[in-house]
Amino acid sequence: MNLPDINIGDLDIKLTLGTMVLNVLYVKFGYFYKAMPAHSHSQGSYELHYIPTGQGTLIAQGNRYPISPGMLFVTGPDVVHEQIPDLKDPMAEYCIFFEILPGNSVSPNVKHPHLSEPSLPELLVANPFWIGQEDGTMLALFEMLAEELSSGQIGVHQMATNILEMIVICLLRHYRGNYTTIASLPLKTLDDSRLLMIENCFLYDYNSITLQQLANQLGLSTRQTERMVHKQYGMSFKDKKQQARMGAASRLLLTTQLSIGEIAAQAGFATPEQFSNAFKKYFGETATQHKKKR
Repeated sequence: MNLPDINIGDLDIKLTLGTMVLNVLYVKFGYFYKAMPAHSHSQGSYELHYIPTGQGTLIAQGNRYPISPGMLFVTGPDVVHEQIPDLKDPMAEYCIFFEILPGNSVSPNVKHPHLSEPSLPELLVANPFWIGQEDGTMLALFEMLAEELSSGQIGVHQMATNILEMIVICLLRHYRGNYTTIASLPLKTLDDSRLLMIENCFLYDYNSITLQQLANQLGLSTRQTERMVHKQYGMSFKDKKQQARMGAASRLLLTTQLSIGEIAAQAGFATPEQFSNAFKKYFGETATQHKKKR
């Protein structure tokens, strides 16, 4: 029997990790009954994914990875990824979304000695994408976290913080290979809700969102919004929207029987001709040629 979905935001949980701080923005649990479109996260933002049950496929940076129970993976800044479920056995996923802040952004009196190893933040930042099979320790932690966040009991914030710390450490113990020291990332100026608005607009509303609409959602001017988008992704609003549209179009061409006209409409283009011209300019091949790669 399927477990109930969980979608808990506004956690206000910050975990110290050496000289860095992980600002946890939300925790989700749910089943995939349709593909999650190709997307990437902004600078300093990460998603930790854990698959407790079900099957599917992860496509990350153009590579395909079969997903099965016990898979653990991290998608960091600029890692283009999408998740495609096996509809006969849809995968479930625990997902923790967080951003990295400099360690001095919290009170110096907040100390967590067990998270002070300098290798831990270096491993995280130096590996924006990692995937592997967990060793059997993670499921109980995620179930404990979900139960605690859903309980509403006194002390839930402290308990959730402690469990999240254990999850992050267990994750990084799974990492293998060499790593290099990376300088601390700059502090974001966006609050948590605005960061998620920007992420979600390119993930879910890429076919119709305008700069003015996003600015209205953020409560900023269009000029401020453009600067914020560039700071998060290193590109303009127009270029980021085009990246999101083209990523979604590519996925639809490769995984569905939709016509090019139908895909053009879903990607937000007024005519198939506009879509075809934009697609060829972006990928260097026609949509028809791209579709034959399936």
